[in-house]
Amino acid sequence: MNQALRLELKSLIIEACDKDCGPAAISDDEPLFGPDAPLQLDSLDALQVSMAIKKKYGLRLPDSKETRRILASIANLAEHLENWQASRR
Repeated sequence: MNQALRLELKSLIIEACDKDCGPAAISDDEPLFGPDAPLQLDSLDALQVSMAIKKKYGLRLPDSKETRRILASIANLAEHLENWQASRR
């Protein structure tokens, strides 16, 4: 579990979605999207996050169903990014 990456992703999401909170306010396993999610991100936020990830890491997120799974939580996103980076080595 790469805590530095997770913290970096939390900061990226906060900045991309213009949220007024600190990275510590987001837990690794809580949902990022939907009415039950603390940040209550929506589809426009998902697009912003996808673009920010592409810009920072070069990772292009796949079709929307897979993207929804990847962006479900910080833990999912970090795991996907780590696996993607490992496959490129």
